[in-house]
Amino acid sequence: MKKYIPNIITCSNLVSGCVATVFALGGDASLALLWIIIGAVFDFFDGMSARLLSVSSPIGKELDSLADDVTFGVAPACIVFNFLSGIHQHNVFFPFIAFLIAAFSAYRLAKFNLDERQTTSFIGLPTPANALFWGALIVSMGDRLQSSPYLVGMVVVLIFLSCYLLVAELPLFALKFKHWGWKGNEVKYIYILSSAAMIVLSLVLGLGVIGIAAAIAWYVLLSAATCKKN
Repeated sequence: MKKYIPNIITCSNLVSGCVATVFALGGDASLALLWIIIGAVFDFFDGMSARLLSVSSPIGKELDSLADDVTFGVAPACIVFNFLSGIHQHNVFFPFIAFLIAAFSAYRLAKFNLDERQTTSFIGLPTPANALFWGALIVSMGDRLQSSPYLVGMVVVLIFLSCYLLVAELPLFALKFKHWGWKGNEVKYIYILSSAAMIVLSLVLGLGVIGIAAAIAWYVLLSAATCKKN
């Protein structure tokens, strides 16, 4: 029975992504983001359970990538698609640019499965981080971003930038700990504490979940400053 536990958790991630996609297409970005976060929790525990139970398998690896692309690729793409659809109603093709996020997420996940360098760190922006960035940005800033064509243009630029970051040869640290001491984990602890402060501050100031998006941007910048390319 225990060999099925990680795959059950992975399927829960997949279902969460499907639910998030439905809410995203229905125009409820907040609930879509909530289900992306729920999917991220399942994604964290499926790998952990496989290691603890020593039941990792090739099918689990493939299933995990499929679930991740739905939850962290298709769902955030649908959030952005719905956002762009509300702006360019006269241009039926323009909003579909959002689905580049899903395509590049799939490519990122395929690279991850074959790349043996990503055992203790990442190369390219992880798909969960990208999904959280887009969900938080649209939920907290959607109305404001729709108010100006220049801000909409910025969103389009961010789509291309995030797609590039997903597949770029950019080293980023992972929140994986071999021990809990400060030495050797300085960057990770600094990131955790500063990101928590950003999220709490944004909530206290009534800025919603923009702190999550800011924390993801900070993750990329901090990684670029501290991680060395192999």
